[in-house]
Amino acid sequence: MSAWFKNVLPRGLYGRAALILILPIVIIQLVVSIAFIQRHFEGVTRQMSRNIAQEIALILSRVEAEPDPAEAGRDAEALGAALAMNVNLPATPEAPTTDERIFYDLSGRVVIATLRGAFPTLGPVDLSNLRRVRFVLGTDHGPMEIGFDRGRVSASNPHQLLVLMLFTGLLMTLIAFLFLRNQLRPIRRLARAADAFGKGRIVPYRPAGAIEVRSAGNAFLDMRSRIERQIEQRTLLLSGISHDLRTPLTRLKLGLSMLGDDADAAAMSRDVDDMERLLDAFLAFVRGDATEEEAELQDPVPLVQGIVEDARRSGQNVLMHAVEGAGEAPLRAGSIRRALENLIGNAVRYGTRAEVSLAILDRAIRITVEDDGPGIEHARREEAMRPFTRLDTARNQDRGPGVGLGLAISADIARSHGGTLRLGDSARLGGLKAELVLAR
Repeated sequence: MSAWFKNVLPRGLYGRAALILILPIVIIQLVVSIAFIQRHFEGVTRQMSRNIAQEIALILSRVEAEPDPAEAGRDAEALGAALAMNVNLPATPEAPTTDERIFYDLSGRVVIATLRGAFPTLGPVDLSNLRRVRFVLGTDHGPMEIGFDRGRVSASNPHQLLVLMLFTGLLMTLIAFLFLRNQLRPIRRLARAADAFGKGRIVPYRPAGAIEVRSAGNAFLDMRSRIERQIEQRTLLLSGISHDLRTPLTRLKLGLSMLGDDADAAAMSRDVDDMERLLDAFLAFVRGDATEEEAELQDPVPLVQGIVEDARRSGQNVLMHAVEGAGEAPLRAGSIRRALENLIGNAVRYGTRAEVSLAILDRAIRITVEDDGPGIEHARREEAMRPFTRLDTARNQDRGPGVGLGLAISADIARSHGGTLRLGDSARLGGLKAELVLAR
């Protein structure tokens, strides 16, 4: 029951706020309609029915006081005309034979009950015409038909109060909704700014609205500033490390090159090359592309096809398998190239071939790279995307010079685009399937 109730409720802030606003107004109007309006009009109808019952009682007493039926009929007709009633004695063939009332005529029920309480000999009552009341009343001279205007026993224009209440409720709801929209607009702007920042984009934002919303907005700006400063400081720090380490490494390489073809010198030279490669990989991972490149609205199809074609020209056995959908999305071309080149490099390094697929969906872009290699065990896929992690049982270490940062860099780029990197099994090639999912 609780799960069903949660599914029925609106998910958005506007919908829930509108529900909180409108529901009490509707409930109050229903309670007022039932507890006040119905009782009020029932009381008015009962009082008016009692008043006209006295006039009917006068006609009935005159009729039963006359010994002659014909004279009684004339007196009843004359007295009824004076009281604005149509009286026929005896009753006409068109007189009601059964009680008739429209189902939504609530005041008609009160009219019938009041008349029956006043006249035990009351016969069928016809209220099928909302403008007239017709009934048959038993007398000593036979059935007497009486008809009069319905307005004499029911309050005139009872709908006016309902219309006024409904109009006022709608007007107040509209005013409250406009005010509520102005209060919710700063929250939505804050949500858009936070969502864009989570996708690696910086959008202008200025705190506005209520005090609590301004406080949350200022906290978000402080957090964003701290993160930006941290990224900038990290980049500067690593740039300094790169400069400081490359200088002694260059001197080592020059010194080793002067030793000639000595075996120890060759081994040390390989160690220096490994150190340079590790340093480049580490800087590529930690530097991050969010601070270096702005996202631009572009078509991902030529971008991915160009990356695949460049990989083929470099001698990698990779091809474009399929392209689905069309459209543009805010992307950082350099970051996407880096991430996809890492995935393609891993695929052809640990397999014999790779295939790339692109799917442009309504809210995401999915780039899939599949290979025919050994794959990665399901239990170790999350571990494989951690920095400097190499899975000996999953990947052959002799296939390439990787340092365990390729998947980590691709995952970091996916997160900077508001997406994720998913690893799975390739049903078509039998190896690993890496899906780079980017938000649109």
